[in-house]
Amino acid sequence: MKYICVFLILISFASCQITETINLNSDGSGNIDIYTLRDENSVNQLGRQNFGSEKFRDTIFTFQDYITKYQETFVRFTKADQALFTEHTNVKMHIKVDPIQMENFNRVSVNFKKIDEVPNVYETLGLANSLKENYPIYKKSYKIKYSFDGIIFKRNLMITDQEGFEKDKKEWEERKKIYSKYKLMESYILNYHFPRKIKSVSNEKAILSSDKKSLTVEFQLSDCLQNPQITNLEVVLEPKDFQ
Repeated sequence: MKYICVFLILISFASCQITETINLNSDGSGNIDIYTLRDENSVNQLGRQNFGSEKFRDTIFTFQDYITKYQETFVRFTKADQALFTEHTNVKMHIKVDPIQMENFNRVSVNFKKIDEVPNVYETLGLANSLKENYPIYKKSYKIKYSFDGIIFKRNLMITDQEGFEKDKKEWEERKKIYSKYKLMESYILNYHFPRKIKSVSNEKAILSSDKKSLTVEFQLSDCLQNPQITNLEVVLEPKDFQ
């Protein structure tokens, strides 16, 4: 996981800003984009370790590119793991590491016809790395599912491994004590755009755009790490007749 700043790993996220953007069309199609930026000022506070020795990298690829390139490795995985890889076939990834300009980010995005068909894009980079390096797949303790029926949009994060989550949570709480003395950028932002005006939002902290067709909700990453289900969201749109 050399280049990855993935959700729910506090060591990585102590200096990250993550923005999850979803664009939904009236027919239910759209795009989801996860942009993870490592803040170098935060990294400096924590103590940079050989950042200057990192090599420049700016690459864009799809998961299918990896399946094709590492086909010999792909066939060594179990049928279940191969099926998981295949779910991410159309996911596009952009990784950039620039030690000179002090820039480090990754972007994962995918177009969809129906949002409930979107794979867990938060695990795509980890899966790509497992395929490339022939590492065992890391099983996360959560799963995020989205749904949209034309009126109601839902984002639902479910804990799928409670024992594993509790173990990780204890470690996150210890690390939070260490990081509390630093002023770190550690935000997690949901940025959603809908085809019609928003009637109601389940999170009272959501900020609506002037046309009421978009919303933004911002969280502290440390809060999400300890209680990821606070990111669950339900958005109800106005019926077409009211537009």
